[in-house]
Amino acid sequence: MSEPTTAPTQPSLGEAFKYWLKLGFISFGGPAGQIAMMHQELVERRRWISEHRYLHALNFCMLLPGPEAIQLAIYISWLMHGVKGAIMAGVLFFMPAFVLLSLLAGIYLGYGDVPLVQGIFYGIKPAVVAVVLFAAWRIGSRALRNQVLVGIAALAFIGIFFFKIDFPWIVLAAGMLGAIGGKLMPGKFRAGGGHGASNKTYGPALIDDDTPPPLHAKFSWSKLAATLAIFVAIWLAVMLALRGHGEHGGLYDMGDFFTKAAFLTIGGAYAVLPYVYQGAVEHYGWLSGPQMMDGLALGETTPGPLIMIVTWVGYLGGVAKHSFDNPVAAGLAGAAVATIFTFLPSFLFILAAGPLVESTRGELKFTAPLTAITAAVVGVILNLATFFAWHTFWPKATEAVPFAGPFDAIPILIAIASFVALWKYKADIMKVIGACAVAGLLYKLIF
Repeated sequence: MSEPTTAPTQPSLGEAFKYWLKLGFISFGGPAGQIAMMHQELVERRRWISEHRYLHALNFCMLLPGPEAIQLAIYISWLMHGVKGAIMAGVLFFMPAFVLLSLLAGIYLGYGDVPLVQGIFYGIKPAVVAVVLFAAWRIGSRALRNQVLVGIAALAFIGIFFFKIDFPWIVLAAGMLGAIGGKLMPGKFRAGGGHGASNKTYGPALIDDDTPPPLHAKFSWSKLAATLAIFVAIWLAVMLALRGHGEHGGLYDMGDFFTKAAFLTIGGAYAVLPYVYQGAVEHYGWLSGPQMMDGLALGETTPGPLIMIVTWVGYLGGVAKHSFDNPVAAGLAGAAVATIFTFLPSFLFILAAGPLVESTRGELKFTAPLTAITAAVVGVILNLATFFAWHTFWPKATEAVPFAGPFDAIPILIAIASFVALWKYKADIMKVIGACAVAGLLYKLIF
């Protein structure tokens, strides 16, 4: 088939709505899968944006805290349809997962003790151990390019595992090491790889390589100041509305905590999960460690970004802290607060900085501090895998007695099989977790 010679027509807001809604329901596979889906549909098939412009937007989103796939969707939709498009794409990206996880959280609280459900989670939990370990290996194989970066990853693991150092301090320390190391040993902290330019062409695009930014994407200092002021006002208004729910880890505390978490999501959802665990489980007591694992398992099997686990945390936290008399209302309130404050900064980053990025279009590179932070993230993710493995293989263990109770060997076999399937056979994460759920259910029914 010959390559098209003319650019497609501008899609209406309604046509774009249909696409972003569809994406929200099929966006499985984590950020890599979601980014690939958008590339295939928006660059190759619909040609709404060129390869170069798509990668330019992606490079920018990779540098930001927060889920890069939803930020990329916000960015592209903002270029095409302005602020309305940005809000539409962003909300539709996470809304199906929000509804589904809230529903699952309600069912889980009501029927989590049913043997059938317990059997399913018995198989899913070791699969999660393998998934997180595989994420550490996958990111580490790209990020730890020399012994200096391996050392930073090791220090991060030691700091969070043995000394219980909070995640934000590890990020800060890694950034400082990167800033210093970039000056003393620039070769060790020079970013490599990443998303480069591609030679592939798919015909003229609506937003092509040389298409000037639309009027709404023109940069001005006054527009930047106004955008920042609007977002600060929105944040303050919601926080003030929640002040009556601030005691003992209520909705106000959720808003404050998940705002901080959103700005610390450097390196993807796996990197910020330890911080969410520290706050949600250890500090506020919104849910237990095993409940956090169950939520992560469900987050892996539902559409949307993995950071949607915050919806699960918020729902269980809302019920646990009795935000309202009705447990369903309390759960939905907690889920809504956790989700809103997690994603609000993503809209801010794109709408505030997008015009500046468009005005200085060119390849964006990782800085030395970000290179060091990425290395530290590997150590943090490895700590998360260790934590999940501990709770899975010694289900009755506690902090005081780390190896209490019987050791369960079956989950180790499931975890090893899952890791081999992911690593050697490149199996789909959802299929692996689904197979493990069936295996766990059968084991519990038979034994």
